[in-house]
Amino acid sequence: MGGGGEDYATYQGLLLKYANRHGLVAGATGTGKTVTLQIMAESFASEGVPVFLSDVKGDLSGLARSGSETFKLHDAFTKRAGIIGFDDYSYGAFPVTFWDLFGEQGHPIRTTVSEMGPLLLSRLLELTDAQEGVLNIAVRVADEEGMPLLDLKDLQAMLVWLGENRGELSLRYGNISTASIGAIQRQLLVLENQGGTNFFGEPALELTDIMRTDIDGRGRINILAADKLMGSPRLYATSLLWLLSELFEELPEVGDPDKPRLVFFFDEAHLLFDDAPKALVDKVEQVARLIRSKGVGVYFVTQNPSDVPEDILGQLGNRIQHALRAFTARDRKQLKMAAQTYRDNPRFSTEDAIREVGVGEAVTSFLEAKGAPGVVERTLIRPPSSQLGPITSAERREVINASPIAGKYEAKKDRESAYELLRGRAEEAAKAAEEAERQEAEAKEAESAYKTGRRYEGERVGRSTSRSSTRSTGGFGDALTKMVVKELKGTTGRRIVRGILGGLFKGR
Repeated sequence: MGGGGEDYATYQGLLLKYANRHGLVAGATGTGKTVTLQIMAESFASEGVPVFLSDVKGDLSGLARSGSETFKLHDAFTKRAGIIGFDDYSYGAFPVTFWDLFGEQGHPIRTTVSEMGPLLLSRLLELTDAQEGVLNIAVRVADEEGMPLLDLKDLQAMLVWLGENRGELSLRYGNISTASIGAIQRQLLVLENQGGTNFFGEPALELTDIMRTDIDGRGRINILAADKLMGSPRLYATSLLWLLSELFEELPEVGDPDKPRLVFFFDEAHLLFDDAPKALVDKVEQVARLIRSKGVGVYFVTQNPSDVPEDILGQLGNRIQHALRAFTARDRKQLKMAAQTYRDNPRFSTEDAIREVGVGEAVTSFLEAKGAPGVVERTLIRPPSSQLGPITSAERREVINASPIAGKYEAKKDRESAYELLRGRAEEAAKAAEEAERQEAEAKEAESAYKTGRRYEGERVGRSTSRSSTRSTGGFGDALTKMVVKELKGTTGRRIVRGILGGLFKGR
């Protein structure tokens, strides 16, 4: 990480054995957090550890290109390397895979509605407890009836069916109000407008693709383009939390490995916890507590340690604290609280050091033998080996095209799921309604002929034919048939196109 001590010549590093004990990178804007992320990613990759991080400002794309002796800070970098005793400092590029939820600046990242689950989806849509309950019912019914919820149109179709059959379903699952369904549909529309449609669907991300190494054994650095994504902060935070949850649920236990299987950086961590319900915070705490035994290290990156709930903060053993500014009484209180979380160094005041460290300098504390926290130290952060600053669009495209997963996720697939199944049942119901109307018309014509004496040997035709043709045999799809027949009785069966479900499927 750099050099500490009075002359900054004392080695300061993070032990790989304890890198899965999680960590914190904090500091005010402009104090050097991004460069710290860059050199940490370089170091982990060099040791064969894959890394996943988000690039909020676009600067971290420079990891894909080597630094240069012609760079304006070359002399400053070499001088700093000499001060901290970084004797083998050299420039070099690292294996990078670019990702993007929108599929513009990297390979698309997708998941399905079912995989995300109602808890995270409710957080993403900012639903109330009642609305979350309805969403849970929709997911449960879809699962029981074998209707995969893959993308947003599947969920929208399922909610429409749920609303039309709420009377029968409420007896089993509880109250289903049309107001809650309408609110969820509106939030889904907002999510669509924010670009969330691209995030849901198939092919879904395979975790093995973010845990790759290159032919030299170096870990690949996975960079999520987040400059545009930050315009939808709830989508940003939820997508990263979903990925973390997937790692927690899918990876097997490995105990305490010699080095992590993956290091996950959660930048702008405050977005995860702002106005988060207790159930979600409990979920994050559970993941943070248990995922280290699966070989995953999680590092929260934020401006102030107070952005992270105390129960989670207590699990972050490796800490890099850049400068905090104390302009108000609240700032001073937070600064004092941050200083109290470190193991004191008799050479200086931790509180003063956090206030005074310059750009590229930090107050650090790393886990030592047996996982004990080390003494706090003022550390001069080492210079990066890769390019400082973003690469060009052409260079980014070159890296994307040369990726080992190029072409795997670019084309979106749309297999048969809830939307198609419900549309098929709606079409069958429309045909049944049209056939019932035809039979009823024939029955009326036959009865009219009988009454007028134009068919002397004809038999009286009752209405049982039309009734029997639409008799229910029970089941999920039959309720839809009943509903459509009742709605369309006495009208043309083709009205289904613009009727109960027609508006939903029109133009799809």
